[in-house]
Amino acid sequence: MKKRVILISITICFLCFLTGCQKAVSPSSTSGFFFDTFVVTTVYDECSAETLNGIQELCSYYESLFSPTVEGSDIWNINHAGGSPVSVSEETAALLTKGLYYSELTDGIFDITIHPVSSLWNFHESGSVPDANIISDALSHVCYKNLHVENNIVTLTDPLASVDVGALAKGYIADKIKSYLREQGISSALINLGGNICLLGSKPDGTPFVLGIEKPFSDGEVLQSLRVSNTNLVTSGVYERYFYEDDILQHHLLDGRTGYPLQNHLYSVSILGPDGLECDLLSTVCFLLGEEKGRMLLEQIDGYEGCFINDAYQLSFTSGFPE
Repeated sequence: MKKRVILISITICFLCFLTGCQKAVSPSSTSGFFFDTFVVTTVYDECSAETLNGIQELCSYYESLFSPTVEGSDIWNINHAGGSPVSVSEETAALLTKGLYYSELTDGIFDITIHPVSSLWNFHESGSVPDANIISDALSHVCYKNLHVENNIVTLTDPLASVDVGALAKGYIADKIKSYLREQGISSALINLGGNICLLGSKPDGTPFVLGIEKPFSDGEVLQSLRVSNTNLVTSGVYERYFYEDDILQHHLLDGRTGYPLQNHLYSVSILGPDGLECDLLSTVCFLLGEEKGRMLLEQIDGYEGCFINDAYQLSFTSGFPE
């Protein structure tokens, strides 16, 4: 249930990179195509080729765990187990547990077992709304209560159920890349997973990075700029993957209760906070909850702030969102 593939940020764009650097340290960059998106990491410290190769290896490793299409991955094994228990890595178990938490919190508006329905939709210009009977049948196998995680054993009690970690995986992996770089002695970097922006430290001169929240359906126009360091900025929006049918916008953010795109007058939700996984999840969860309930949820979570853009291009913010 997540973002279209683009090399530059989908919903986040840079307003500036490195102004006023104290000494010429050429940025090092590595990119690859993982999780159906481009992953671009730019390091602003001295950085070896071995460190950059390590980022690629890390991405390959997590794709082998979390991809629903890589045969033998943890997620693939769960979705093809026919209801039998599956032994998974501790990281996969932790990821699914986090998804279950928000599924329960939202009473299934966000549902980590949405895959039987989400797999029916093709959100491209040539896409079309699936047959109502097919959606209804698939929806009967969507229920987070059918997912059980005990230690590293995962069971879907409905043999036709399946999980979708698209709203979690990129945020989790961004955190892991950031931790890896810190372990390598890197203090300044920017990680971009198809629009999920993760910042390590500040710019080399000590000043914050400047990021922008894009105007939905625009060609990169910025509605809100931010000066931030060592944080994450993640956006979920209806303009990331969509098509029109009968003049109705059909987008990829599906209501777990109905199996259809949620129509709630929001165009996007951007989340700022210290943990990439939490930001990734909250961007989707708060969109599905809607502006009022989404803001109420964020106000209860220390360290996380949100920007909501509605279909009239009006912006609203949580109380601590930076100006």
